[in-house]
Amino acid sequence: MPQSISCIPDTFIAVGANLPRESGETAAMTCLWAVGELARIPGLSVVGVSAWYESAPVPPSGQPPYVNGVVRMAGDVDPAWLLERLHAIEAAAGRRRTVVNAPRPLDLDIISMGALVRKAPDPILPHPRATQRAFVLLPLRDVMPDWRDPVTGQGIDAFLPGVAGQAIARMAEPEGVGGPA
Repeated sequence: MPQSISCIPDTFIAVGANLPRESGETAAMTCLWAVGELARIPGLSVVGVSAWYESAPVPPSGQPPYVNGVVRMAGDVDPAWLLERLHAIEAAAGRRRTVVNAPRPLDLDIISMGALVRKAPDPILPHPRATQRAFVLLPLRDVMPDWRDPVTGQGIDAFLPGVAGQAIARMAEPEGVGGPA
């Protein structure tokens, strides 16, 4: 059962994949499936889904490109409890944690939960590298243009120059994958 910590207005989950699932679903199909799984988490509801983006891995590694998006959720749940749910969804998609930054059929990260700042225990909030990744910032801007980093108070536009060199493009609507909600 979710444990309440305080009234948290918005939770943002980054969704990404760059490998097909063992059952054959493409990375884009897996991302859409993950949105459906997120909607089933008790205590949270999906209130927005960004457009989908194709991005190069960060750091560069020779891996296939990623499909990325951000899901905006509303509700009041404990961050550690939510992280456990996300790890279970990743495992159901076939993710095996091997080495850091390995290719994966699904990656789910909590970007932020309201204005919560949490250094320990996991999850660290806001996500410590969110403002350094175009594949987080651009989809986040789709679902919450006025999002502010809870640590610095800066808005998304303040971080975009720092990610300008990262390869990312908004995808045409892949079959079965919807755009902004």
